[in-house]
Amino acid sequence: MQRRDFSLTLGSLAAGALAFTASPVFAQGAAPRAGVDYVQLGKPAPTEAPAGKIEVVEFFWYNCPHCNAFEPTLATWAKALPKDVAFRRVPIAFREDFAPQQKLYYALEAMGLVEKLHARVFAAIHDEKQVLTTGDAIINWIAKQGIDKAKFTEQFNSFSATTKANRARQTQDAYQIEGVPALGVAGRFYTDGALAKSMDRALSITDFLVAQSRHMS
Repeated sequence: MQRRDFSLTLGSLAAGALAFTASPVFAQGAAPRAGVDYVQLGKPAPTEAPAGKIEVVEFFWYNCPHCNAFEPTLATWAKALPKDVAFRRVPIAFREDFAPQQKLYYALEAMGLVEKLHARVFAAIHDEKQVLTTGDAIINWIAKQGIDKAKFTEQFNSFSATTKANRARQTQDAYQIEGVPALGVAGRFYTDGALAKSMDRALSITDFLVAQSRHMS
């Protein structure tokens, strides 16, 4: 979802579903092109991957219908990544009122609950039509999932969650994110559905950029 229309209603999901077409196999001589299918950053973005690892970042927003539609495909793809690739998610904030959902993600991460609850957050918002945009709403929803409310609240309000949310915005700005879902590779490359023409193709382009990054390292 582009920055300019992130406030669209969930009705945009039907249109967004058109982006999820079959991944192409790049024919000989038809490799992805810089400036067309992806962008090469003029200034490298910060990365957090250990030495010897190629970082892939997914930028997302829980309220984005396109991120919701992309999540199952992304999760399957991420599980099959080579051992030299470090994958992480970065919750974006185009406005200050996105911050509670950033802290939600980082609280889940700190408690080791991303695998259990990340997809469930999407489902609560997009399938169950729950409004999880404030700290109180998020904490109350978490408690209903059988998670210790006090422990989650502590993580949600922690200095660590706030620091990680601030760092997420710095990474978002370094990649010059204009819409989500989007993918960053090695602090050097960026692609999204608009550039790739579909998010499935964006994953194929990301695979290509990972291979390119191996040669550059």
